Amino acid sequence: MTTVVGSYPSQPSKPRNWREKLLNIIGSYDPYKHAIKIAVKDQIKAGIDIISDGQVRGDMISIFASKIPGMKVENGTSKIISRILPPQNPIGAQDLKFSQRIIKKLGGGQKIKGIITGPTTLVHSSRIEGFYENKEKAIMDMAEALKREASYLEEAGASMIQIDEPFLSTGTVNIKTAKKAVKRISDVISVPVALHACGDIREVFEDLLKFNVEIIDCEFAGNPKNLEIIKDAELKDKKIGFGCIDTKSQKIETIKEIKNLIKKGIKVIGEEKIIIDPDCGMRKLPRNVAFSKLKNMVEAANALQDNSQ
Repeated sequence: MTTVVGSYPSQPSKPRNWREKLLNIIGSYDPYKHAIKIAVKDQIKAGIDIISDGQVRGDMISIFASKIPGMKVENGTSKIISRILPPQNPIGAQDLKFSQRIIKKLGGGQKIKGIITGPTTLVHSSRIEGFYENKEKAIMDMAEALKREASYLEEAGASMIQIDEPFLSTGTVNIKTAKKAVKRISDVISVPVALHACGDIREVFEDLLKFNVEIIDCEFAGNPKNLEIIKDAELKDKKIGFGCIDTKSQKIETIKEIKNLIKKGIKVIGEEKIIIDPDCGMRKLPRNVAFSKLKNMVEAANALQDNSQ
């Protein structure tokens, strides 16, 4: 199975026809719908099994900080200004539904994941200016807010919910609080939940295995040493999202290079426990590079599957 971590190069569009120009005049034109269409079509064309809407509306922090009560984004900085409360309206559900309509229109059968930036990462990425004396309380309130968003995404048709927690590998967070916060979200979800933790996860991987999620998603192309800790770990019922293309580099890996890395992963993890995806989001890459990387990743995964049958 192949999927993406989330973001794709964003290409919003100015109004291009009379209908869009009219919508723009009355303030109803959405320039990001064009970007979502590009992201969805490219992922389908590349052959991805579980796609995303491309997270085209901004970076992983501002998308949520600009919509969650108690937060705001000012001069590019996310701030917590009062008590964090659940959003009254969905943040990402409409884009997910729009993506589903694109899939249906194209005659595809792809599933789509809902993506949430995790409570620990959102709090640690924000400046606390009011209400909270410590980050732990803010993180648990953030989990309550994101629990609502996760439910919105599942109701909208998400086949999987991914919680992005890049801060977990930094060594600067309280893992116990992070685990409790993720559980508060995953407890209300009936579809599989993935926890994405990028970077060097060797110091925290044993802790990650204790999180109440079905999938632990990590990067192995940009951080090949992560394979070392996987070798000695007891995965039990956990699956591993196996990042096998480096999203920090514009170099397009060959199919052979990706196949060789996936082979190493299968040897350590097992074919039945591995989900193939990029290391991280692809937002900062040029579109042609992002697409070529995804296409080669899918071809490498398919070739290995064909050989195993």
